[in-house]
Amino acid sequence: MASRSIPVLKKLLSSSHTPSPCSRFTSRRSVTYMPRPGDGAPRAVTLIPGDGIGPLVTGAVEQVMEAMHAPVYFEKFEVHGDMKKVPAEVIESIRKNKVCLKGGLATPMGGGVSSLNVQLRKELDLYASLVNCFNLPGLPTRHQNVDIVVIRENTEGEYAGLEHEVVPGVVESLKVITKFCSERVAKYAFEYAYLNNRKKVTAVHKANIMKLADGLFLESCREVATKYPGIKYNEIIVDNCCMQLVSKPEQFDVMVSPNLYGNLVANTAAGIAGGTGVMPGGNVGADHAIFEQGASAGNVGNEKILEQKKANPVALLLSSAMMLRHLQFPSFADRLETAVKRVISEGQYMTKDLGGRSSTQEVVDAVIAALD
Repeated sequence: MASRSIPVLKKLLSSSHTPSPCSRFTSRRSVTYMPRPGDGAPRAVTLIPGDGIGPLVTGAVEQVMEAMHAPVYFEKFEVHGDMKKVPAEVIESIRKNKVCLKGGLATPMGGGVSSLNVQLRKELDLYASLVNCFNLPGLPTRHQNVDIVVIRENTEGEYAGLEHEVVPGVVESLKVITKFCSERVAKYAFEYAYLNNRKKVTAVHKANIMKLADGLFLESCREVATKYPGIKYNEIIVDNCCMQLVSKPEQFDVMVSPNLYGNLVANTAAGIAGGTGVMPGGNVGADHAIFEQGASAGNVGNEKILEQKKANPVALLLSSAMMLRHLQFPSFADRLETAVKRVISEGQYMTKDLGGRSSTQEVVDAVIAALD
């Protein structure tokens, strides 16, 4: 049974027409190529707190949403990574609401237990994963001017789950690449670039070795690229890509890749731009979207962080801003992003991974104070 928490919605109409705060922290509004179910009415959102630090950071989002009177309310479900499958009522809720906010779900190592994250993506056909890796003002990093969007195919490749033991001691794992899935994720990447005034799309591959599988992916990207003459298209082998990312990341804009490479590239880019604790992301399909911490590394945290209640909520707060924009509440999304960026820029309230000593609640309180 879902438990609902309905935030205060007074002054909704006036708030929705209030201009976004103007400050040096406000970047250009992002227009994401995602389904647009919102019509201005308050929206139900499925909430999965998840494992580890998940309940802590999703709780942070709930507090901020309530403080800013955001026109959303949550249907909360308990889901954990050690379950054999995602409960049917959770899938039903996401299908009904079309939008979900999720904390990290732990994936057991080995043992034949499939990842619930992968189950959700396949069940809902969330074919594109989007991670935005960018420099935040006030957060020192080795490289500046980093603003990379990594888009990975989300339903096949090495994550197809087709493995078997041929004979004792010999395991065969199949990598599946199809033209249909390659074309639609390529189109998503180019459409995203077009709608967000991005200049270049880079396809990441290993077609020099996997000539048929990655060759098909590249062929699909090239065909889609011809339909977008205003966007520069290039290709890069995944090992060279990793080297280029750590040496000159500012050369990249939008990157599109098969499943496994995209996961590696996204986490690498996140580390370069400031860490996985501040990078937002989402998994989207034709009808549904799940928003969560962009880079998977550290999204469950560890026991020490959980005991001290010092998990970084920034990534999920920024992901929830993406969710608000997806639901056609751009003014609320701008307000939330501006508040988070202001807190980071001031540098007074930051968690340990960003060089500070603040608790999760102290960061949340600072963001709420910066909303006004």
